[in-house]
Amino acid sequence: MDEQTFSIPKPQPPALLIVVSGPSGVGKDAALTRMRELEYPFYFLVTNTTRPKRANEAEGIDYHFVSKEQFKAMEERGEFLERAVVYGYDYGNSKKEVKDALARGVDVMMRIDVQGAATLKKLVPDAVFIMLLPPSMHALEARLRKRRTEPEEYLQIRLHAARLEMNEYEKFDYVIINADDALDETAQAIQAIITAEKCRVNPRRVNL
Repeated sequence: MDEQTFSIPKPQPPALLIVVSGPSGVGKDAALTRMRELEYPFYFLVTNTTRPKRANEAEGIDYHFVSKEQFKAMEERGEFLERAVVYGYDYGNSKKEVKDALARGVDVMMRIDVQGAATLKKLVPDAVFIMLLPPSMHALEARLRKRRTEPEEYLQIRLHAARLEMNEYEKFDYVIINADDALDETAQAIQAIITAEKCRVNPRRVNL
């Protein structure tokens, strides 16, 4: 009897919305910047914020830096998929940009705070939610102090908030420990998650 081959259909899996979150100072921006440098094939969504630009940040790459008035006008026009207030500053992500990229079949990578991720999970439950965690609270504090961007009382507020946010890890699909000087490993771990998601028998389908 001739050997028969069994053919499994492999349709192109739908594009994914990947949400990378975690406490302030855990390295969300650094991890995604490294993924850009390594030319991972994602559409990196740039968040709008009213926060002042830091010295090492670039407009349109790290964030879109807008005024309070501009942000309010965008919100009134219904432009945001998700928006949040973090430490007194507004953050919002463009719904149109996400929809357009997904429609082209391109996976969308976005980074938001833990509060925003909780909001987004209610709106888009089929997104992939990844939480980055520091190796320890000591390491997180050292990273925040290295920034030298805020007085001691604000740093303590961030550390307190981080402890509360890290307790939310069970609400995420995946957790990655973002170790010091290990951005390549973190980027590879995120890519491995996406590869696994693309192999699901019942793929996620994002509806906006």
